[in-house]
Amino acid sequence: MTKRKHTKKKQKRKHSKQKTNYRLLNTLLVIIIALILVIGFLIYNADTKKLNSANKTVIKKVEKVETTIKKELTNVEKKAEEELDKYFDKIEIKKDEFEEYTKHLYEEYIDQEIEEHRKEITEQEIVKKQTTTEKSKTTNIKKVVEVKDTPKPTLSNRPKLAIIVDDVTTQRQLNRIEDIGYTVTASLLPPTKGHPHSARIAKNLPFYMIHFPMQASSFRGEETNTLHIGDSYEKIEKRVAQIRKWYPNAKYTNNHTGSKFTADEEGMDRLFRALIKYDFIFMDSRTTAKTVAKEMAKKYQMPYIVRNVFLDNEQDYGYIQNQLKKAIKIAKKNGYAIAICHPHSITMKVLKESKHLLDGLEMIYLNQIPTLNK
Repeated sequence: MTKRKHTKKKQKRKHSKQKTNYRLLNTLLVIIIALILVIGFLIYNADTKKLNSANKTVIKKVEKVETTIKKELTNVEKKAEEELDKYFDKIEIKKDEFEEYTKHLYEEYIDQEIEEHRKEITEQEIVKKQTTTEKSKTTNIKKVVEVKDTPKPTLSNRPKLAIIVDDVTTQRQLNRIEDIGYTVTASLLPPTKGHPHSARIAKNLPFYMIHFPMQASSFRGEETNTLHIGDSYEKIEKRVAQIRKWYPNAKYTNNHTGSKFTADEEGMDRLFRALIKYDFIFMDSRTTAKTVAKEMAKKYQMPYIVRNVFLDNEQDYGYIQNQLKKAIKIAKKNGYAIAICHPHSITMKVLKESKHLLDGLEMIYLNQIPTLNK
């Protein structure tokens, strides 16, 4: 009995020991599993941070590349714009070749002829008033003097300046003229194979002129269908009729080149007859001192309009701005002035950046100069 009890106690102790060991093992397993989970969490967290950091680095690199690409595209666009400007300046507008500039044309056309023209107008008005008064006395009927071409309304009594940009043929040039920021008159060359759209782009313009190609004393690169001194009236009339068809809203035209044609009395007589027929008024670009436009205007009772200053005989910023100052001086002295220029890049730049010089002046279209009537 004693031996059996001893054996039972021994077995009981062994079983208790095994149970303790089993608990210890379970605790160790729990601790190991917890450690594994903690280590796994730490590794995962570290990888996430690295991944986020890597993503941020990649995003920054992508943004940097995008910025670089945008800068490069901007540079390419600027270079393309500069090249296009050079192309237009080189191909469409050639320095000092198309208006046959000579020394006497570099001087502004100021007092004498303008003053003479004013005197003529004053004398004509006096004669009209006297005639009207005499008629009223004899008939005892009050009559109102009807004046042809009464001046179109302008904003003020300030001195007026009309700037005309000759040789316009493209929408791009019109956009640059509009970008100047004040009233400027575009004078368009009639359509040719070289510039076929110069009539179409005029459709939405509030006011424009026709830059009529005429024979020069010496000039290379003459426009298609340029008028020559030997042309018959029928040929000239047909050309004017075609221009009227292209430009139904145009009223004014000035000569492109034309130093030889505008000095020829017979040629100009035929031209003025055709202009009158199709309701055009001629403005003398005065490419020669020998022009007979004034005589023809008087003969056909057309108002005589003549430019005062060429702005861009030289394509230099300072020169162009000084010429503009001369035009302003003439406008302030005589009440108005007419300046002619061309769509050079440098000319457009000067006009846009010289707005401050125009304080006290009213910028107008050609048809608003004081000596013109409706």
